[in-house]
Amino acid sequence: MVDESQPHKRRPRYKGTHPRRFEDKYKELDPASHAEELQKVMERGHTPAGTHRSICVQEILEVLDPRPGEIGLDATLGFGGHTQELLGRLSPGGRLFGIDVDPLELPRTEARLRALGFGEDILTVRRMNFAGIVHLPAEIGGGFDFVLADLGVSSMQIDNPSRGFTYKAEGPLDLRLNPRRGQPASALLRTISQEDLAELLTENSDEPYAEVLAEVLHGQDIATTTQLAKLVRQTLQDEFPVEDQQVEMRKVLQRTFQALRIAVNDEFTVLEQFLSLLPTCLKPGGRVAILTFHSGEDRRVKKAFQAGLREGLYRDVAPEPIRPSAEERRANPRSAPAKLRWAVRA
Repeated sequence: MVDESQPHKRRPRYKGTHPRRFEDKYKELDPASHAEELQKVMERGHTPAGTHRSICVQEILEVLDPRPGEIGLDATLGFGGHTQELLGRLSPGGRLFGIDVDPLELPRTEARLRALGFGEDILTVRRMNFAGIVHLPAEIGGGFDFVLADLGVSSMQIDNPSRGFTYKAEGPLDLRLNPRRGQPASALLRTISQEDLAELLTENSDEPYAEVLAEVLHGQDIATTTQLAKLVRQTLQDEFPVEDQQVEMRKVLQRTFQALRIAVNDEFTVLEQFLSLLPTCLKPGGRVAILTFHSGEDRRVKKAFQAGLREGLYRDVAPEPIRPSAEERRANPRSAPAKLRWAVRA
């Protein structure tokens, strides 16, 4: 029976043929009911709202070579795309741990994976950071057969304006992976010195205009993503030829937001801690694959693997990073900066 006491609510209208605001993309945000719409979005080279397209999936599967009965760790669960592929290769008898620090996305990912039939017998999900992985081997009675870490920020975080990760839409200038811990980027800009901000922009994103931006941005009370983007544009509007301004300004904005995100999440310190703990968490012959997205991450992974090889912790490491194929870069432009490095425990 129809409940006539509840008046029918029309879907809010939007301009044009396709909604532009994240919250209006009702088809993309309901993939179970609109699979065809999601496929059309991906065919245009875009990532559907509220989802994430896993990168270098086949390359990761080849490197990690997950087998039935093995125990693995996805140290950056995210949307769960890599985890889903790994789980399909562990039965019978295998088990996978999936960990993440994001308290907002983790429950959604776990619910999605459980709905696909992955129960507690094969998938264990934990909200924890890299420091906690040192306790997991004792829980399973030994080390992991393989470990995966995808260090990229998930599209669900980037595209949702309320998380404050994107300069393309208005939202709070936050940039925290775990919004319940630490200070947002807005607080960092209010208190940081000009010298420290310039160093941060250089170290975290190789920003060539670090000194100019630091002079303007430090000590500012910038509450939203669009306020920061506007101030960056105003500061550098005369630095580029008119024909190059749009492209170059986009690069500066991407680097600026990246640098602040790395800072508020202390990502380099966390990564270095993870790399130092890795060898003790792997069985002899255990495989590790790490997907990075900028030079600071890749440099740290490369150095850690090479040092581990010299010290006898690893018996083999990637001589060169693996890059996404040309086909994947065309289909998913966000994969373009990715680099995959691997190592095998001695």
